[in-house]
Amino acid sequence: MKNIVLIGMPGAGKSTIGVLLAKSMLMDFVDTDLLIQKKCSESLCGIIAAKGIDEFLKIENDVICESAFENSVVATGGSAVYGEEAMAKLRADGVAVYLKLSPEELVRRIDNIHTRGIAMKDGTSIADLYAERAPLYEKYADITVDCEGLTPEQCVDMIAKAMI
Repeated sequence: MKNIVLIGMPGAGKSTIGVLLAKSMLMDFVDTDLLIQKKCSESLCGIIAAKGIDEFLKIENDVICESAFENSVVATGGSAVYGEEAMAKLRADGVAVYLKLSPEELVRRIDNIHTRGIAMKDGTSIADLYAERAPLYEKYADITVDCEGLTPEQCVDMIAKAMI
């Protein structure tokens, strides 16, 4: 079976849904944010603070390109879609699923915006970031799941049915 690659904004539920999806489909689960932290021995916030957003995005792209995923649900960081090479690699071996939520719901969910390690410039709002990234999510998505008003379990069911 191909990998299932979850893309979407921070707060969309990629990690939460990814773990549940992997369990239900008897697949491994990989979170690319954790791969980055392991490689750099630093939190995402620490990497961004020390090296800047552009270098963080390069690291993210490189870590994804260097990693091997097999029979896995891969939860990407929200900024992975900036890495054309990374997205090409992920889509070559998998199906990209965009977990879509409204900016309003994302704002409700993200209460730790400054400690979460989100690759966004100072003064940028979640709505601004959504406007910038949504076209990239749509570009790379093989499947889009509108998660608005759904539980993680309902999202998992929708993805599983779409994979059949």
